[in-house]
Amino acid sequence: MSAPMLSPDDYQQKIRQAFAEMGKVVVGQQYMVNRLLIGLFTGGHVLLEGVPGLAKTLTVSTLSKVLHLHFQRVQFTPDLLPSDLVGTMIYNQSRSEFEVKKGPIFANLVLADEVNRSPAKVQSALLEAMQEKQVTIGEITYPLDLPFLVLATQNPVEQEGTYPLPEAQVDRFMLKVHVDYLKKTDELEVMRRMANLSYADDVRPVLTRDDIFGIRHQINQVQISETLEKYIIELVFATRKPAEYDLAEFQQYLQFGVSPRASIALHRAAKAVAFLDERDYVLPEDIKDVAADVLNHRILLNYEAEADGIRTQDMIEAILRKVPIS
Repeated sequence: MSAPMLSPDDYQQKIRQAFAEMGKVVVGQQYMVNRLLIGLFTGGHVLLEGVPGLAKTLTVSTLSKVLHLHFQRVQFTPDLLPSDLVGTMIYNQSRSEFEVKKGPIFANLVLADEVNRSPAKVQSALLEAMQEKQVTIGEITYPLDLPFLVLATQNPVEQEGTYPLPEAQVDRFMLKVHVDYLKKTDELEVMRRMANLSYADDVRPVLTRDDIFGIRHQINQVQISETLEKYIIELVFATRKPAEYDLAEFQQYLQFGVSPRASIALHRAAKAVAFLDERDYVLPEDIKDVAADVLNHRILLNYEAEADGIRTQDMIEAILRKVPIS
């Protein structure tokens, strides 16, 4: 039997507590924590991209301690097999029959560490779990326990021994968050903490499964006007046909615009931003706030763009400047 739903203020208090608990371990990465919580509260997978040492793995594992959820970490390597991820059929000699041994994908929160190090077969196995919330082992399909969330990390610098993620899989991630270096003051704090050999984090669980579903219900109640819904559609179409939005300079560099998943993700993420800001309505700034994280991995530019130094970020910034809210 599920627990009774709390008031919006109670949920806001719990979210503040979750941020405070995360802050005991993770320094200066509030933006990344915010995006992880947006993914958690809207049921969207998150891809974290950044150079090594920026606390991507630490942040996800700390988040798992703040939640009363089953957590599994999978280190992706070139020799990883699909069965290592989803599980396999094993022969039970005492019973003289095959039985299922479930893999680490059967968890609520799955950290796919260095996800771009695994080959295509593993990627396709992960794809079914992310999109369908189910796993097929042998001839039987098993539903995954909800909530189910994949938080993946990848290193954009290293190319040796990596497999670029297929566009179809990247599109399954609601947000792709670029993790940057810390500020000087934050790095000084990290250095002091880690230099203390007796340092030990003391993170306590704050959010339960019922809290997460309760917060999702509250986010669902956040109001978004028809004007802003149409604004989201205009932003999405501007990535597909930039010339029609007075952005002809990007047309020659564009291979593909974003998929319909982008408009859904923008809608959900904007509501989550409003809720985390303790509002029950969406502002244009909420949509602009998450636009880059929702769109940057879905816009596919051609080789000419790479040669001329044109980035998806440049295109998104131009779209946000040009597309009006009618």
